[in-house]
Amino acid sequence: MGLPKIYNTYFVAMIATVGGMLFGFDISSMSAIVGTKQYIKYFDDPHGIIQGAIGSALAAGSVVGSLMAGPISDKWGRRDSIFFACIWWLIGTAVQVSCKNYGQLIAGRILNGVCIGITSSQVPVYLAEIAKKDKRGSIIVIQQLAIEWGIFIMFFTGYGCSFIAGTASFRTAWGIQFIPAVFLMCGLPFLPRSPRWLAKVGREEEAIKTLADIQANGNIDDPLVVAEWEEIYTVLSAERESQRGWRKFVKKGMWRRTLAGMSVQAWQQMSGANVMTYYVVYVFQMAGLEGNINLVSSGVQYALFIIFTTFVFFFIDKTGRRPLLIYGAIGMGICQFVVGGLMGSYGISVPGGVGDPPNSNVVIKVEGQPAHAIIAFCYLLIIIYALTLAPVAWVYAAEVWSLETRATGMSLAAVANWLFNFALGLFTPPAFRNITYKIFIIFGILCFAAAVQAFFTYPETCGKTLEEIESLFSGEGPEPWKTKPGGSRLDAEIQRVIDRKTADGDTYLQMPDAGNATGVDSEEKAAHVTEHVEADTTAKVE
Repeated sequence: MGLPKIYNTYFVAMIATVGGMLFGFDISSMSAIVGTKQYIKYFDDPHGIIQGAIGSALAAGSVVGSLMAGPISDKWGRRDSIFFACIWWLIGTAVQVSCKNYGQLIAGRILNGVCIGITSSQVPVYLAEIAKKDKRGSIIVIQQLAIEWGIFIMFFTGYGCSFIAGTASFRTAWGIQFIPAVFLMCGLPFLPRSPRWLAKVGREEEAIKTLADIQANGNIDDPLVVAEWEEIYTVLSAERESQRGWRKFVKKGMWRRTLAGMSVQAWQQMSGANVMTYYVVYVFQMAGLEGNINLVSSGVQYALFIIFTTFVFFFIDKTGRRPLLIYGAIGMGICQFVVGGLMGSYGISVPGGVGDPPNSNVVIKVEGQPAHAIIAFCYLLIIIYALTLAPVAWVYAAEVWSLETRATGMSLAAVANWLFNFALGLFTPPAFRNITYKIFIIFGILCFAAAVQAFFTYPETCGKTLEEIESLFSGEGPEPWKTKPGGSRLDAEIQRVIDRKTADGDTYLQMPDAGNATGVDSEEKAAHVTEHVEADTTAKVE
């Protein structure tokens, strides 16, 4: 007999998204540390490409982890792939805590990145596959909230540790990263497997039972369970007759999904907002903030991140995905232009580096009212990002794939995210030195490009089942700009099931209750459902 399972999707999400919290912890484990005297002294003032390599090492490992994630998730399941990822995290954290030089630090962050590559791609897949269609957006947003809470908690942990003398300062901060990974590993066995993954690997009885436990308190006779299972079964049967191998990501219109899933993740990085997350201490140094004032001001940014993403949790399944992606990118682009324009107009060159000790990555400084305006627009940029691209990119990328391609497809989307994350992490410090304010102008242009692509190629997925989304990307589907939230056919399917049960009596799911007198258990009832769906699917085809 296995461990008891949690079927409330919000509690499931709160445990599973600790995988996202690991991502946030690792981001802040660097952003709160890179400006401290202990770090600069011990690693001999790493700057330029060396600091870029340290910052981007997580993303490099995440690319590897993302490529591994799809096959692992398809073979072992979404839940178990997340557990596997935690092992990499424990090893990587141990390497970081014991590091003797920046080479070992880079190695530890690469190992941590393998974990993040797996969790960042498979946690959204897992949540998308267990959530109801009208709650799917808010459930996946919990992943982004977990990332932000991880950033916030670890940033102020690092800030507190900055008052510890010597290398114990950053070693203590990095060592605390063991805690969330152990918590996640303890919680995962209590979570159910994805019913869609169970269907994919042929464990249909277990899939129906799990679907019923999640959607209807264990009642496999519930019309919602029957209708959703029929849809899963019908679509999965059709997909198994489609292209095999990597061709299935480009043939028969699948290229539209591949483009949407990968590009929305790439634009999340190319918007430049994560530069603020990784290197906000540097940006605020450019705006004249030093020491503890800089660190606290940077922490305020992370608090804003959490507050405004929490708002998204309540309205993402009402407003839809398209408006948030389009208008969010436009708003962020305006902020990037303002920050770049102010730095270009009022910046003072400081070739030796700003700060005490001098930070060789920051060679421009703005003072007075323009500096205050830069800080304000950096905060506004993060607010817009928290309301739009930060959470919605993960939601949208998890929704667009078919069941047969979702695990590997989301891995491809995460690869796009992490490749650009790696590039930005590596080249941003040299860019701060060499092109200074112009980097913000580049990000502004990219934000407007993201808005244009979202308008023309991203159909609205809000309020539709994962199986219904398939039709939106088909050649016969509507133009993306003509799609709207809602309009799911599942409600009509539920009514059809109710009508069929009424008409047929006990021929469809109207069996002697619970099998107490007849020896019929839940697995036999589930098998009966599968047989009926097979017959019903054949009738539809004929």
